[in-house]
Amino acid sequence: MSKTIFTSAADVEAAFYDALARSDLDAMMTVWSEDEEIVCIHPGGPRLTGLAEVRESWRQMFANGTRMIVRTTHQTVSASMMLTVHNVLEHVTVEGDDRIPTPMVATNVYVRGAVGWRMVMHHASPLPDIAELMGQDTPHSVH
Repeated sequence: MSKTIFTSAADVEAAFYDALARSDLDAMMTVWSEDEEIVCIHPGGPRLTGLAEVRESWRQMFANGTRMIVRTTHQTVSASMMLTVHNVLEHVTVEGDDRIPTPMVATNVYVRGAVGWRMVMHHASPLPDIAELMGQDTPHSVH
């Protein structure tokens, strides 16, 4: 089976968001590593591990034919020769829906292997409402 060789983590990320916007399962699975240790957490969803669970989650998401418009902003990158972590804000809207949704914060992890760069983790969560957080203790605060 011939697979695309991604020469950088940025190339994998571009392909990931392109596949997401096109609801293209085959293209989506091309970006993922074939290791069983891959992890995907959709907003509000459980932790999915391994190719079968990750593939099935994307299949279900794409099955309804909904087209998404995806834009990323505020990228931060931590990179080494073999591992790159991207954190982005995802602005996802559904085609035909004029509402402006709350952005998602996503962490994407990429590993360089024998067949180029591949995604090993995607974790997306809605950003909290800042107004609700005012006055609350942060999860990591010390008392």
